[in-house]
Amino acid sequence: MLSSKTSFLKILFTGVTLVSINACERNDKIEKEDIQNVLITNNNEETEVYFFTALANSTQAIIAKSQLAQYKSLEQNTRKMSSKIENNQVMLLQEINKITLKKLIVITDINIPTNDDLYKLIDTSYVSFDKVYINSMTKLLYEQIQLLESISKKTNDSTVSKLAFHYLPIQYKLLLETEKLNELNTIKNTTIIN
Repeated sequence: MLSSKTSFLKILFTGVTLVSINACERNDKIEKEDIQNVLITNNNEETEVYFFTALANSTQAIIAKSQLAQYKSLEQNTRKMSSKIENNQVMLLQEINKITLKKLIVITDINIPTNDDLYKLIDTSYVSFDKVYINSMTKLLYEQIQLLESISKKTNDSTVSKLAFHYLPIQYKLLLETEKLNELNTIKNTTIIN
């Protein structure tokens, strides 16, 4: 009797392990493909899962960097802009959470490269912080715009389309303001050097 229980448990454990490995391989496949390849697929569910995961990771990275900028930036304009960006991203993250909850999508991925960027920003000196922060925000906002544009073209879901169409103009406006702030800081720093 004991050996049959042991055999059953071994078979059960092996089965669970195989199912887990298969599930991990599928998740790794999605993570390793770049955004364009995933968003081109015809599988709407896979596309939306990738979209929400990538957008949530990006949003969380922007929030963390913007909070850091509010404490570390030497420029008042940068602190104001970082607060504005953070507020926008908090609202976007709340919308993402609301939609993913309705769609039963669980976002569990933690974007390690984004965390590396945050640690680099933390280690940046106060003197060069504003430039590094603004460049990072410009890049992240541009990536968010690409995500929103891609999903708006690929989805048939009205909720996802509304999210994209609502936030695209806002993200473009923030991107333009960030680029203007970068130009302003560059002019200011050039004037100080001369």
